[in-house]
Amino acid sequence: MFVTASGVAIDEMGYAMSRLEIESELFDGGNVTNEAGSSNRSNKPLHNVDHEIAQLTNLRSNPHERLRKLMPGKQQSPVSPVKMLAGREGNYSGRGRFSSADCCHMLSRYLPVNGPWLVDQMTSRAYVSQFSADGSLFVAGFQGSHIRIYNVDRGWKVQKDILAKSLRWTVTDTSLSPDQRYLVYTSMSPIVHIVNVGHATTESLANITEIHEGLDFSAANDGCYSFGIFSVKFSTDGRELVAGSSDDSIYVYDLEANKLSLRIVSHTADVNTVTFADESGNLIYSGSDDNLCKVWDRRCFIAKDKPAGILMGHMEGITYLDSRGDGRYFISNGKDQTIKLWDIRKMSSNTTCNLGFRNYEWDYRWMDYPPQARDLKHPCDQSVATYKGHSVLRTLIRCYFSPEYSTGQKYIYTGSHDSRVYIYDVATGAQVAVLKHHTSPVRDCSWHPHYPMLVSSSWDGDVVKWEFPDNGQAPASVSKKRIRRRYYY
Repeated sequence: MFVTASGVAIDEMGYAMSRLEIESELFDGGNVTNEAGSSNRSNKPLHNVDHEIAQLTNLRSNPHERLRKLMPGKQQSPVSPVKMLAGREGNYSGRGRFSSADCCHMLSRYLPVNGPWLVDQMTSRAYVSQFSADGSLFVAGFQGSHIRIYNVDRGWKVQKDILAKSLRWTVTDTSLSPDQRYLVYTSMSPIVHIVNVGHATTESLANITEIHEGLDFSAANDGCYSFGIFSVKFSTDGRELVAGSSDDSIYVYDLEANKLSLRIVSHTADVNTVTFADESGNLIYSGSDDNLCKVWDRRCFIAKDKPAGILMGHMEGITYLDSRGDGRYFISNGKDQTIKLWDIRKMSSNTTCNLGFRNYEWDYRWMDYPPQARDLKHPCDQSVATYKGHSVLRTLIRCYFSPEYSTGQKYIYTGSHDSRVYIYDVATGAQVAVLKHHTSPVRDCSWHPHYPMLVSSSWDGDVVKWEFPDNGQAPASVSKKRIRRRYYY
């Protein structure tokens, strides 16, 4: 079921529902069967979030109360698509069309779990994969120096094949500018390279076929010290970059002035992830191997390198952060094998807890997580909710909120060391889908901003897409490549 911005519904569920089932829906109040099916799917809630965000999520993804009350049959949640369509045609809501919450209620039922279908297959590990903001482009970065940009609207044709310059170990991150003209990519180096991807040339060989301008993030007092950048993001207006690095710092680069505008020695260990909190660019979230999430307000630095607040709760280092975009909530993936949901209004001014009870030695790059640590709880956990089931090992695995337009950010999804993609319900913690295909860790994955389509990329070199509904083609038969390396990031 796809719903356009104007509220016009395109019914694609006819293949799954017979006429008898439709009539049963209209007159008997029956349930639509298994719209988001997945092997080994578990809907058992881990918790119910007793917090404002649960209500906000429901407001974004539930139909209007009048529509639910006025529909014939039992009042059930979720309201079936047939009832939603009948309600719209009968103008039960009094609006004569679907609201954005109605659209999310429809689309969020149909998870991208069918497939997968092969997008690309490389001989090196995939580290990064992201849709552009409008979903027309998709970026994938590989350890073997290739960064490919696919034109989604033109059958996933490779629009740009970039061969990265001065690569150290791997492409650690990429970010596409809001206007989709420029791409930046990072490595274990203080130089961030920027490429004009608007040129018609498909092949982009650094400084041979095209210029890959180098932006130097080294501070003047660093001398010859070299560091690597793990995370980089464009600001919403495209004028700045924010980056997290291996020298425990956050950097902000002014693209218009072409110079580094801010360096914050922000943590006591690697800053693995950093992002702008919202469109204003004033708030920055950071996560580090020191187990802490920090909030930075650029409008009111009271003291040098002092955060606006600190959030404790992870028992191990943080691999990734994703902002809800409202300047209040964000999620983090941690090496303690959990995702945590945060409300920055709960942050404290300093760290007050000492994790002195840890009695094990562990390195996530080559060791399994200690069984005795799985049930440990942080004595000062400030998180709103915790999500478990996936595994965060070997690499900086990423997690995200599902799209606002199509799901109301109702879900959280993540890659996993066990070669799968996990999807959780924000409000209940239930594991609503597990996507199985890959044979190596899934470091990154991305949900299309408008359609029920998700793309996962893995260290097995495969980039594959998952969809709902089935696209009518048989899933591709993929021959697996085993790639072994000694060191991981």
